[in-house]
Amino acid sequence: MSAKDKFWRKKKVLITGHEGFLGSWLTNALSEYGADICGLDKTLGRPLSVLNGNSKRITAIKGDVANFKLVKTIILQFRPQIIFHLAAEAIVGESLRNPVRTFRTNINGTWNILEASRENGGVEAIVVASSDKAYGTHKNLPYKEDVALRGEHPYDVSKSCTDLLCQTYYKTYTLPVCITRCGNIYGPGDYHFSRLVPDAIRSTLSNKQFVIRSNGKFTRDYIFVKDIVDGYILLAQKLQALELSGEAFNFSNEEPMSVLDLHEKILGIIGKKHLKPRVLDQARFEIPHQYLCSRKACEILGWKGRYSLEKGLKETIEWYREHV
Repeated sequence: MSAKDKFWRKKKVLITGHEGFLGSWLTNALSEYGADICGLDKTLGRPLSVLNGNSKRITAIKGDVANFKLVKTIILQFRPQIIFHLAAEAIVGESLRNPVRTFRTNINGTWNILEASRENGGVEAIVVASSDKAYGTHKNLPYKEDVALRGEHPYDVSKSCTDLLCQTYYKTYTLPVCITRCGNIYGPGDYHFSRLVPDAIRSTLSNKQFVIRSNGKFTRDYIFVKDIVDGYILLAQKLQALELSGEAFNFSNEEPMSVLDLHEKILGIIGKKHLKPRVLDQARFEIPHQYLCSRKACEILGWKGRYSLEKGLKETIEWYREHV
């Protein structure tokens, strides 16, 4: 049995947002390692989830992480040793349209997890998903973990608050919590077609023109979902041993590229370079250039992405070709 299998075997793990894009991949991985998983999600049985049969091997609870009574009851009864808090309003456009719901889910949901963990005790590690958007806009790139958190718009602010809540629960109550900030995650199973990669792939496979809301020159880093899962698992495993409570970690492939260049790469892999995009140049409240430095995760956690952009996109495209 490997060290990873030994650590996770029969470990009691709570995953909020376990049927979401990242959550489903994390649930699959921990299920394979033998963890005892309880999942909390507002929607169960998503048709495009990569969970497949694995969802039958976990305790799945339908509910809202913003409901403190429910969260407290789950933590009290299930007694998780490890918590991965992923549940959030993750779509920037939806956050603009409904900021109050975003704040309720992303901010209230986070303090519910932290406060219930503090009250009940017994939690060994809490890994909370923040975002690169928590940094807001800065001139110096790439962003390192000590850059100030100064989100300006609803989604960005909700993630800045998520970060600060985690830090105050560590500094005030010594809660064993860590924060992750990731670049743009892509991969099989992402059913949010308002996101760039799923939309570009679906449009191209359907022989349709891809519509770019921005001017196409915005730069981001794009990282494959399995690499992020590896990072989350490493962080949870090493949080206690390396005394990482209160720390934040960036996860990125450190290869930023523009929207236009990424779309061109997708066209090339699929073999439809004749399908030129339609550029609207109408993006509002988006950060033009944003990408992360992952040196801290590499040096402290021993994390390293296994997927090049080419390899990750090929695997993603094949999944959409078969399922969408």
